[in-house]
Amino acid sequence: MPTAIAVTSADLVLPAPDRHTPGAALLHPPEQHDLEAALAGTSALLERHGHVVALVPPWLPRPTVQRLHTVRAILETDRIALLDIDLPPLGTALLARQLRQLSVCDFSPGVIASAARLLSHYIFAGALLGSVAKLDRVRVPVGLGAHARSWSPSAQFAVLAHPTPYLAKLGSAGGGRTGRTGRGGSHGSHAGSHGASHGSHAGSHGAAADLPAGPDFATHLTFARGQLTSDWVAAELAPAWQVQGVLENPLPAASPAWWGTPKLVEFAAGIPDLSVLYQLVASVRREQCRWCGLELIGDRCGFCAAPLTAPPPSEGVPTSTGRSRP
Repeated sequence: MPTAIAVTSADLVLPAPDRHTPGAALLHPPEQHDLEAALAGTSALLERHGHVVALVPPWLPRPTVQRLHTVRAILETDRIALLDIDLPPLGTALLARQLRQLSVCDFSPGVIASAARLLSHYIFAGALLGSVAKLDRVRVPVGLGAHARSWSPSAQFAVLAHPTPYLAKLGSAGGGRTGRTGRGGSHGSHAGSHGASHGSHAGSHGAAADLPAGPDFATHLTFARGQLTSDWVAAELAPAWQVQGVLENPLPAASPAWWGTPKLVEFAAGIPDLSVLYQLVASVRREQCRWCGLELIGDRCGFCAAPLTAPPPSEGVPTSTGRSRP
C-alpha cells in the first residue's frame, strides 16, 4: 500500500485528478474523536500503509496539533511525519493532493515527506478579498491606505500570500489597481525545465498587468467561493495566468479566519501533471538521514526533523580524541 497522506479536515481533501490517485486519510480533531479512537485509527493506518505523512499547518487549533503529537508519542513510532507547512487552507489542500499523487510512485516514505517542502515552492496561493482590515500583516504587508479603503463596501483586493506577498486594490471593473504592496514572484525555472511550459505573462493582458505575477510553468487553478460574489478569479486571473484548467471546490472552513474575512474567493494554482511532479522530485539528490536512516531530499528529514548535516560542535565540546576543541 502507498504511504498514507493525512489531513485534519475533510474539506482539505480535493477530488482526485485520476483513478490512480488515492484519497487522503483523515486524522480527526479532539472534539470529534477521543484519544482512544485516535490511537486506534492511527494504528490501523500504520498497519495498512506502513507510514503516515500528515500536513500540520500553523493555523490548526492548538488542541488538534497537541493531539497529533500525543498520538505519535504514545505509539512510540518513527513512522509518522508531522509536516509544518505554512500555506493558506486551499493551498494546503492542493499540496496534499500532489503528495497523494506521488504516493503511488516508487518513492520511499522519507522522500515523499521531504518532497512537501519542495513542492510548496511551486504553489501560488491567494484570494480575492472584500476587506484586508484583519489580514495578518505577517502574511501579507498591508499599508494604511489599503486598511482605509477596506471600509468601502464595494472594495475588492487581489492578494497573493505565497510564494511572494502581493496586494492590490482592484478597480470597479474588476481589473486595474489603486494601491499595491509587494510583488508576485516566480519559482518556476526548475519545474519549467521538466517540460511544464506555457508560462504566465500577466503584463500582456491589458488590465491584467496589475494582477499578481503568476507561475511560468503549467498549472491548474482551484478556487473556492466565500461570501463574495465575483467571477474575477475564473474570468480574469485564470486567463492572465494561462492556467490549463480551472476547478471550483467548496471553501475550507479555516479560510475565513486565515484571510481575516468571510468575504472572499480563495484560489491556489499548482502543477497538476504527475509526470512533472515525479521528475521534479526525482531530479533532487537523495540523501540518508543521519538520525533515523530514511531517505530524504533537501536539508531536513520529514519524519524525525533532523537536519541533513550535523550542527557545528559548540566551543569546549570534546572531540573524538577526547580533547576539547579550542
